[in-house]
Amino acid sequence: MNTNRRVAVIGLGSMGGAMASTLHTAGWDVIGFDPSEGARATAAEGGITTTASLEDLAGTPYAVLSLPSAAIVEATVPTLLATPGVVAIVDTTTSEPGTSKAMAELAASKDAAFVDAPVSGGRAGAATGTLSAFVGGTEAALASAEPVLQALTGGNFAHIGGPGSGNVVKLLNNVLAAANLVSVGEALGVAKAYGIDPAVAAESISNASGGSKVSANMYPNWVLSGTHDSGFSLGLMARDAALAIDVAREIGEQPELLAAAAGQWQEALALLGPAADFTEIARTVAPAVTPAGAPAAGDAA
Repeated sequence: MNTNRRVAVIGLGSMGGAMASTLHTAGWDVIGFDPSEGARATAAEGGITTTASLEDLAGTPYAVLSLPSAAIVEATVPTLLATPGVVAIVDTTTSEPGTSKAMAELAASKDAAFVDAPVSGGRAGAATGTLSAFVGGTEAALASAEPVLQALTGGNFAHIGGPGSGNVVKLLNNVLAAANLVSVGEALGVAKAYGIDPAVAAESISNASGGSKVSANMYPNWVLSGTHDSGFSLGLMARDAALAIDVAREIGEQPELLAAAAGQWQEALALLGPAADFTEIARTVAPAVTPAGAPAAGDAA
């Protein structure tokens, strides 16, 4: 066994499970952990070795984190570093810059590397090794983590700056996407009110200066179709949008337009619940353009 190709994947949900599969296919010796027995079973069906104990992964040369929150990252990293041998920890979680800075310092004190590398590309990108990543860390940490980043992104990652900077830019990316989902929905709602087919309006706008991935792909594929099956939850997007505003305000910035959009996501969260697909924001800002329609009483249950 080549110990330099051993990688632990912590968090085997939609994204983590797909990344574990990609690494396995690329020839890495993968062992996965998730507190959910169901997630472990699904990963095992795909040929991934799993463990029910995080402690079993201490000292594994490489680790990929795909976790729900910064707090869980903070609780996980010390366990991985408890045994010597860690080369690099790649945290793909949409986390907080302060946490990443602290974890990078802790890793460095153990002669290991930690990079914050939140990803974009969804489960399809995770399953095919075509994610993009926003990487924060020192040059030395990036060099240590690069073999894993290459496997997950095919080289499509940007070194943003020092520890925590990847988190900042990923949060800004997500709040911009959140604002665009609101604005495109409102625009298509106006088109619909004028008797214009929202699909025709979206296609036309997508070929002009107002176009975006939201108008070209998200609305046609997941909203206008009524499928709302992107695989990314409304709860996570609402969290990311709110966190982006918090990060901005921590340094004295007041992004008013983005904050207003983030507020609309909190309203949608209250109406639809965290498990709803994130594209269901359209049901609250432009219910006429999606077959799913406006939220009904009990949708958030």
